[in-house]
Amino acid sequence: MVLRPAQLKHNPQPSLHFSCLLLQFLSSSTTPVFFYNARVKSWDIVIVGGGIIGLSLSIALRKRGATVLIVERGEPGREASHAAGGMLVDCPLETQAALQPLASASARMYPEFAYELEVESGMKVDLRDQGAIVFPSKEHFPLPVRDPEFRAAALSFADLERLEPALRRIASDDAQERELARAELGPEMSLQEIGDFFKSIYRPAFYVKERSVDPRALTTAAWATAKRRGVDFSSGNEVTSVTIVGGRATGVATTKTVLHAAKVVNCAGAWSGQIEPHAFPTRPVKGQMLCLAAPSRELLKHVIRSPEVYLIPRSDGRILAGATVEEAGFDKRTDAATMQRFHRAAIALVPELRDAKILEDWAGLRPGTPDALPILGATTTPDYYVATGHFRDGILLAPITAQVMADVISGVEPTHDLMPFSPSRFEAGTAHS
Repeated sequence: MVLRPAQLKHNPQPSLHFSCLLLQFLSSSTTPVFFYNARVKSWDIVIVGGGIIGLSLSIALRKRGATVLIVERGEPGREASHAAGGMLVDCPLETQAALQPLASASARMYPEFAYELEVESGMKVDLRDQGAIVFPSKEHFPLPVRDPEFRAAALSFADLERLEPALRRIASDDAQERELARAELGPEMSLQEIGDFFKSIYRPAFYVKERSVDPRALTTAAWATAKRRGVDFSSGNEVTSVTIVGGRATGVATTKTVLHAAKVVNCAGAWSGQIEPHAFPTRPVKGQMLCLAAPSRELLKHVIRSPEVYLIPRSDGRILAGATVEEAGFDKRTDAATMQRFHRAAIALVPELRDAKILEDWAGLRPGTPDALPILGATTTPDYYVATGHFRDGILLAPITAQVMADVISGVEPTHDLMPFSPSRFEAGTAHS
């Protein structure tokens, strides 16, 4: 039992007899008693943003004994994390050099990370380890053909046939197959577009040993785990600024109230830069996605990445086709032309998807930065930290971000160099002190 001032409102001046009884109870009780103003609750750490980054960090901080409140403008896990594809891309050809150490470390952490969430939440997150087949885009060229690892990963037509029988196999000079492809892709397509499609088929392919996960299942499991571990939540509560007293962060102001904490962490994704006093240069980068129900759960085993579309199979038979990279502000609408393009590109790669049912489409807002790298670390305001700007890698980087940021917040030297991600590289982005 914990007695609080609110329980004494009916008698604002307790009698001496009652006071003696109260002191006797407090001295004899084995129940922990916490004295604080009942009207002003406080936490060790307030995390702004309840996506996979904020959720993962909250769990890591609770493991270290901190009291944590997550303040989310909407519902936890329903923004970029909800819209993500879930490819855990750990490939030097597709990852910035500065980010590669964090990406590789986080990829290695994923089996344990996912297992822990599954055990604590009682939910499955659909972590798959079949790998990816990548058809390189122009950004990948020139390919490192002299690299022994790359040469070992290169796939012949026979390899592709063995790994993914559902992928289209046709001869480049087969006119009949070209006409069939045109019928599938749409009779309105020009011969030039059909020719471009065939060129896309006859390019190198390579295998990447990587995993994928269902981000919606992952964030739901992380939310359940965080609640089970005692993380508090305030949903539908938009943070407008970090409160500063004596030059230090002391909590956050929201559209509804003021919340108090010893430390604050900004994990607000695309909205991070809207929270005063630091105008972090994050921006929304729109990504549209299409979800299909495959005619068979075994149709695709691997993630397929091509310049036209990527296909991400789920264990329940769903296949995601995406995704755009659009500078469209905070617009999350999808458009029919983009969905048709994804559908055609998916059928072009896997003809059996012509029989797939369209389940849904959606768009999400990735948090982009000017250099496409995350912003991680302490800000110039004492006790105010930031973990945002993960762009297309938020799901992948969740475990390592939670680890290194928990270290920084706890005053422990992180195991990875965070200088490339320091908010100080954007010092001009401070709104006011």
